[in-house]
Amino acid sequence: MRIVFAGTPDFARVALAALHTAGHDIAQVLTQPDRSAGRGLKLHASPVKQWALEQGIAVLQPRGLRLDGRYPDDAAAARTALQAAQPDALIVAAYGLILPRWTLDLPRLGCLNIHASLLPRWRGAAPIQRAIEAGDAQTGVTIMQMDEGLDTGGILLAQALPIGPRETAASLHDRLAELGARLIVQTLDQAAHGPLRAAPQPLEGVSYARKIDKAEAHIDWSRPAAEIERRIRAFDPFPGAAAGLGGQTLKLWQAETDGNPCPPGARPGQILHVGDAGVAVACGQNGGGGVLRLTELQRTGGKRLPAREFLRGFALAAGQVFEC
Repeated sequence: MRIVFAGTPDFARVALAALHTAGHDIAQVLTQPDRSAGRGLKLHASPVKQWALEQGIAVLQPRGLRLDGRYPDDAAAARTALQAAQPDALIVAAYGLILPRWTLDLPRLGCLNIHASLLPRWRGAAPIQRAIEAGDAQTGVTIMQMDEGLDTGGILLAQALPIGPRETAASLHDRLAELGARLIVQTLDQAAHGPLRAAPQPLEGVSYARKIDKAEAHIDWSRPAAEIERRIRAFDPFPGAAAGLGGQTLKLWQAETDGNPCPPGARPGQILHVGDAGVAVACGQNGGGGVLRLTELQRTGGKRLPAREFLRGFALAAGQVFEC
């Protein structure tokens, strides 16, 4: 089948590679413009662009797709290229631009989206992180027939995936990327043998996964320990949970709850005990949110280290209080 693919991060690259391996003709790739990153602020191509160029596939990087928007020349060039490609379908995975009506109407099969949740739960930009943060027992991938709404189109195919008790956004991302790749190949196989039939999304159970903001990284120790532990996992690898102490910012990468209550009088963020097993911290208002044991930490400019190794180079003591 002849397709155009629109995607940007590694999640999308996995699906693009699977479509190529399955024998589909990738006529064109759309991806976000190169972004500056790192200390030198050098421009970096997206994982999708890097892979496509390695395969000799044409890449377009429009800044916008709306013909009446901020970048009409980019949009017009993209429309001309897509019309010339004459795709059967446009496959979208974490692209980062809203698709206007002309893109939805152009392919014979329309635009099919690979979304990393079981819609209608966690529509929006950060479904993987928000599912972990909320304590969901499962998530999954939905292949959706796109419309002009925000992840509101009909469901073509969906499969659930359990969320492990130690799951991070990084590990869940990788498992969902592989699942999404399999499901989009399966969907196109079905399309080759008959019409695709999309089921409307349920009206109940809608939730929105707002984009992760760096400002969310700072831990609020007044929250319960179990909630903070989930947030630490949800924000690994980005933006990384952070805690201030004595004018320095520490990154928190792994933690565990022990189910024990805080001692009377403990303040949220107060270090209760320091040892090889980790750094025990009081959580919740008036210490009522339980104890969180930090087991992997990182100082500014340092490496992620298990608590035992971290404490050799960064002294912490019972009684110190993390900033709330």
